[in-house]
Formats: sequence, C-alpha cells, structure tokens
Amino acid sequence: MIERQLWHPVIASNQVRDQPVACALLGQPLVLWREQAHDVHRVHAWADRCPHRGARLSLGRVLIGLHGTRLECPYHGWQFGGEGRCQHVPAAPDFVPPASHCAAVFEAREHHGLVWVRLEVPSQVPAPALAEPPVFAPGDDPAWRTVVCGPYELNTSAPRLVENFLDLSHFGFVHEGWLGERGHAQVQTGAVEEGEGASGLVVREARAWQPRAYAGADGGAWIAYRYDVPHPFAAILRKDATEGDPVSNAIALFIRPDGHDICTAWFVMATRGDSSTDQELVAFQDAVFAQDRPVVESQSPRALPVGRTLPVTEVHGPADRVSSAYRRYLNRLGIALGTC
Repeated sequence: MIERQLWHPVIASNQVRDQPVACALLGQPLVLWREQAHDVHRVHAWADRCPHRGARLSLGRVLIGLHGTRLECPYHGWQFGGEGRCQHVPAAPDFVPPASHCAAVFEAREHHGLVWVRLEVPSQVPAPALAEPPVFAPGDDPAWRTVVCGPYELNTSAPRLVENFLDLSHFGFVHEGWLGERGHAQVQTGAVEEGEGASGLVVREARAWQPRAYAGADGGAWIAYRYDVPHPFAAILRKDATEGDPVSNAIALFIRPDGHDICTAWFVMATRGDSSTDQELVAFQDAVFAQDRPVVESQSPRALPVGRTLPVTEVHGPADRVSSAYRRYLNRLGIALGTC
C-alpha cells in the first residue's frame, strides 16, 4: 500500500508539548511525544501500545530526568527511551530489558508547523519529491510570515479536497464576493506540466479575477496563480496581484487521509507585505473554507473518480485541465485510498 510509504501530517506541532498525545494515521493508533533533553527537541511517533501488556502509551506521561527524556507506560510504569527501547522496569529495577522489549517506532519529522509521520520505509527509492514532507519554500524566507490554519475535519476524501483546491472555476459561485464574481467567471487554466512516474505536476500562469484576493485586500484584481502538487494529498499555490501590489501570498494544503471518505486538513498560509494580523488571516481562511465545506461534502461519490472503477464517471470541461492532470497523477502512483 503506497499510502503507508508516504509522509502525512498528523497534528500541529504546538499540540505536542510536555505530555503524550494520541492520534491515528491510516488506521494505525499513534502516540506522539516530545523528547526534551540538552539540545534534543525531537518529536516521536510510536504505535500507541505498550509491548508489555498492550496498554495505550498515550495514557502515560513524559519523564525528564538524569537519564534524559522517557515515556512512561500508565499500566506498570515501564520507561521507554527515545529510540523506543525499554530502559527501566520499576517492579524489577535490576532487570536489564533486552532489545525485544521495544515499542513500535515510526519515522517522524516537523515541517511547516506540523508533525509528519511515515508508517513504512519505501521498498524502492522514492521520487525526490516524496522522500521527505513537501517543501513549502516561502516559509523558509524571513520576509514571509507563516500561519497554520486548522485542523478542518471533513466528510470527503483527501483527493476530492485537493482537486477543489486546484479548481479556479468555482470561485465565482462558491466564493462570490470573496475570491470570485459571477460576472468574471472566466478563468485561464495556464500551462500544466505533468511529471513522470511518482513526480507531481506544476501549473504556471493560471489567472482568475478576484474581488478580495487576500485578507487585507480593498479591491478586485486579476490574480496570477502557480500551483505545485508534490504529493497526492498536498498542493501549494503562490498568488500575486497586479504589478505594484506589495502583497504576495502562498498557501499550502496538507491533508491527513483518515479513511476512504474522511480526512483532516490544514492550510499553512505564508504572506509577505500583508498588514493583517495572524488572527485575521486565520479568520479569513476559516470563512473561505466554510464556503467550500458544504459543496465539497455534497459531492458524490466522496471518493474521487479516476477512471479505475466503472460506471462511476464524471464529464469534464475546458477549465478542468488541472484536475484531469491531477487524476492522472493519482493513477500513476497507484493511489487507492479516496479514489474509485
């Protein structure tokens, strides 16, 4: 299952602090906890199960002491070090636990204010774009301010939500008065560059009229869009207004697929030159997403039809070039979760 070999966001980094947190990814219960000792501040993602008697490690606590940071099981107090191996058994303090006394450990990374987890190491070398969590370049530039919005839990598949994010032609109807106008419904889909194999796609020079392109905008303009789809459940857009406008925005959509027709999403907003506060940026994204939610959740089927299972089909129009390319990308990768 290729989905288990991909990196997925599971929770905001600021939610993993001094105590363990329960989460789940692709049906796998996880415990997330932060190791804090000396210069080490790593986040760990383990199976939420003690190897001793199967208790949930997320019900335990994080201990910081002379021996570093350990996760303590709530049942018998077994203590596990950062590599997952048991370091201490209180009922038998002289016992030296063997290597088999170890929690199931998964890879974890922190990027863009989120914790990312991969459940399986790929059997083959993955495409460079999939070897690590997606790159969101503006967030690494000090001139850009980054804000995490979400989580948003939805009753639809992750691919449906990505496709909605890539779709310019719904702006004048779903986001009328915000991101579009009915009288300016025409869009330019731009140039679509499709990768090969596991590589994603890039969309350049797409354009749409927007009466309010960002939180602090006070008038409408034609907005130039660039989309990057580096991951089957993630997409990044960069948009700039007319020449001379000091505001630039980039938005990344990162999704945790929670099942075939449910998912959890975060938007990471990066802005340069926008005077809006962080709270105003989040409120703007919340309002826009509240407009998307009922329409996206109404789509039937919730799984995205990629042409693999008939008779589920959907017709396409000239403005659907980007979504058609995205569906081909999912097919190339062999993504089954959230598609039909």
